[in-house]
Amino acid sequence: MAGYLTTHVLDTALGKPAAGLEIELFRIKGDAREFLGRRITNQDGRTDGPILPEDLFEIGSYELVFHAGDYLRESGQVLREPLFVDLVPIRFGMSEVTHFHVPLLLSPFGYSTYRGS
Repeated sequence: MAGYLTTHVLDTALGKPAAGLEIELFRIKGDAREFLGRRITNQDGRTDGPILPEDLFEIGSYELVFHAGDYLRESGQVLREPLFVDLVPIRFGMSEVTHFHVPLLLSPFGYSTYRGS
C-alpha cells in the first residue's frame, strides 16, 4: 500500500462543501517548513487529487494551512472585520505508509478537524 494525503472542507454554517478555498501544504523538519504545494477546493470541498500524492509521501510531520478567511469573505455570510477565523494551520504527523485524510469543519466562529478515513 502507498501513502498519500487527502483533505476536504465543509462549511458547517451554510451546510455545504467549501468550494474555492485555498490550502497550502508544508513538510515540517525541525524548525524548517518546506512548501510542497497549493490547491483550491472544488465544488465538493475537496482537492481534485491527493494534496500529497504517493510520489511525495514520507513519514513525518506536516502542516496544512487553510485560507478560511478569504473563503468566508466570499461566501456571502455577514461578517465583521477582523474575522474571528482567518488562517487555519493544522500541524499533524503521519507515522505509517497509508492513506491519511485530514478534513476541516469550518464556520465563521470556529473549526474542528480529525483523522478521517
